[in-house]
Amino acid sequence: MQLSQDTSAGPMIRAHRTAQGVSLATLAERVGCAKSYLSAIETGRRPAPRDEMLARIEEALSMPAGRLKHAAALEDMPDVVREEVNKAREQHREAARLRMLLAGTSVDDQGRITGSLDRAYRTGELQRMVGRMAPEPSGSAASATTSDTQPVDLPVEVPVINRVAAGYPTEFTDLGYPARVADEYVRCPDIHDPDAFAARVVGDSMEPDYREGDIVIFSPAKDVRDGSDCFARLEPDQETTFKRVYLEKDDAGAEVIRLQPMNNRYSPRVVPRERVAGLYAAASVVRPVP
Repeated sequence: MQLSQDTSAGPMIRAHRTAQGVSLATLAERVGCAKSYLSAIETGRRPAPRDEMLARIEEALSMPAGRLKHAAALEDMPDVVREEVNKAREQHREAARLRMLLAGTSVDDQGRITGSLDRAYRTGELQRMVGRMAPEPSGSAASATTSDTQPVDLPVEVPVINRVAAGYPTEFTDLGYPARVADEYVRCPDIHDPDAFAARVVGDSMEPDYREGDIVIFSPAKDVRDGSDCFARLEPDQETTFKRVYLEKDDAGAEVIRLQPMNNRYSPRVVPRERVAGLYAAASVVRPVP
């Protein structure tokens, strides 16, 4: 059974499903979710679901346990971290090839014996291999180097992608998240997440900590914990809201999320975990000077 080499969770699910001749509707019924939601995951229009849903998909498609969870974890990595992981993997592969050479033979990516250490030296392959293993100078798009080679952090320009209601959820129109082009940007020297985005608060349900007009910066790289203040995206209507979130279970043991306003004039809202398409923790706030 030939499967796609794409290691993202969505394409991986589609490859296994189509290889087994399982329809989208059948798989959605097996795992207990909407067909449209599953399709959005496969095509990358929605992020990978929670571990519980991934485990059900693995079971329904007879996939090795944990494979989709691993793929989803790689997707959630910030670009700079993913690059470092890929670089470490390549260096690990080169180290394995070098060990084979030192043992007397070398093996290519297809497992074929390609020659000896002496041949690798004569052809220059040994020198190229060592060069590929050498670490590159550290640095990132968000840093610069002074004349004495000391790194200097530069402020990241974070796109302000939309308004987020700190009252009742409202429709979210920027379906292209994460937005990299925006009409407005804010600079934040303490944020280094390339996928960070900002939204202007509308409403008063998060007072006194957040006021209308504040610009809150959210970082997808920041862990969401119980009690985090988060930008929440809700299915199926693409609602968004800004609330303090609590990860709980209902009386039947199902995972739910409580969206808790900080202003006691507003009531909390409890939604099933499957309705939450994304949670992004607040990392910083910018507010106008009175």
